[in-house]
Amino acid sequence: MNLRIVFRTCAMMLLAEGLLLVLPLITAIIYGESCAWSILGTIGIALVLGSLGLLLTKTEEKVIYSREGFIITALSWLVWSAVGALPFVFSGEIPSYIDAFFETVSGFTTTGASILRNVEEMSRGLLFWRSFTHWVGGMGILVMVMAVLPKMTDRSIHIMRAEMPGPIVGKLVPRVNQTAKILYIIYIGLTLLEITMLLFGGMDLFEASVHAFGTAGTGGFGIRADSIASYSPYIQWVMTAFMIVFAVNFNIYYLMLMRKFRAIASSEELWVYLGIVAFSITAVAINIRHLYPAIGDTVRHAAFQVMTIISTSGFATADFNLWPPFSKGLLFLLMLIGGCAGSTAGGLKVSRAVMLFKSGTRELKKMLHPRSVSAVRLEGKTVDDKTLSGVGVYFAFYIAFQLLAFILISFEPFDFETKVTSVVACFNNVGPGFGAVGPSGCYADYSVFSKLVLSVSMLLGRLEIYPVIFLLSPSVWMKKR
Repeated sequence: MNLRIVFRTCAMMLLAEGLLLVLPLITAIIYGESCAWSILGTIGIALVLGSLGLLLTKTEEKVIYSREGFIITALSWLVWSAVGALPFVFSGEIPSYIDAFFETVSGFTTTGASILRNVEEMSRGLLFWRSFTHWVGGMGILVMVMAVLPKMTDRSIHIMRAEMPGPIVGKLVPRVNQTAKILYIIYIGLTLLEITMLLFGGMDLFEASVHAFGTAGTGGFGIRADSIASYSPYIQWVMTAFMIVFAVNFNIYYLMLMRKFRAIASSEELWVYLGIVAFSITAVAINIRHLYPAIGDTVRHAAFQVMTIISTSGFATADFNLWPPFSKGLLFLLMLIGGCAGSTAGGLKVSRAVMLFKSGTRELKKMLHPRSVSAVRLEGKTVDDKTLSGVGVYFAFYIAFQLLAFILISFEPFDFETKVTSVVACFNNVGPGFGAVGPSGCYADYSVFSKLVLSVSMLLGRLEIYPVIFLLSPSVWMKKR
């Protein structure tokens, strides 16, 4: 284990976080808010710690192997969350550090679970930072650094694979930093397009920016107590459309730029994802038809809630706690599935769900025809046994850690539905669940211990388990590679 490169990269990440905090600082200054001093103090802490880290970890060795990649990823996300929580505490707007840490982890992991009972009381500078964490965490904080640092080695693919969601992560072009730049150019372009369309809907620049950050990162932090419910149908439809867009594998948009439309048309994951979306919207709309007077309202609410759940964004236009059991059951299933691999969405991922289904049907066929030979195919290619085994192992960990988290918070004085959906919503980076943590509720009443358990669950879900496991494994930190 090359500890120097691990801590040196984390120091660089602190410097990057300090620079990013300049944007909420400017916002606070524009609105004349006192939280500007809290943000400025945090910038100072991040820059001092980052600079000291770089001075103390000088090294000629700059090669990053898979072990370092996993540790750097997990440690960087923890450090960013720990420091990113400070403005909330310093300002007194979230006095408890544990609450502020929970809110910040929820932001960076694009979960959107909140401990705030009245978000409208918070200053705009901190609301901007809160939503901006979604945007930064959506594509990945280390992917962002790789996009702007030309000296990152090609071995940095180990960092990208540790941080980017999905079973398979590869390079779009030969150099990793060029791949990161392409991803961020697409990401920034789509975000600016959404901001523009929201401005046309009557939002001011601040409102449009924070909601675009939440949609792009599929996070869900809003600035109103009712989330998106009080905004116009136009705003709700625009956000619905962009939730669909940001839950799609970003490789699709790269293929669009390269005019490889035939490859897009043959993307099995894309068509399965769109099929799930179309079926779910139709089924929910039929099921809740009696709750809304107009068919247009019914379809709009069904489409918005289906997309906010499958994209793991966590916004809301209606309290789906009050919907019929069938709709709630379907939304719960969508929480588990999530969006496409290589998107900003959380969840198990559509590609994994497809591979698990195909692998299961293959095993059933083998039981009937033991001598038959069949292959699992995805995107027109044969999926090798190593990948299928990896998906199976990940799914086992995925279920096991959610069960463990549920057991750890089971002592809480909430009903079964609240506790189960709290874990599922946090682990799959959805945000709101059912019961006390539904769209009209929050996580404020959980104990300190449970908030820490749910914070770890958010990190496990966003980083897809392995980096956090390796971070906590003493054997991985041993020097022998």
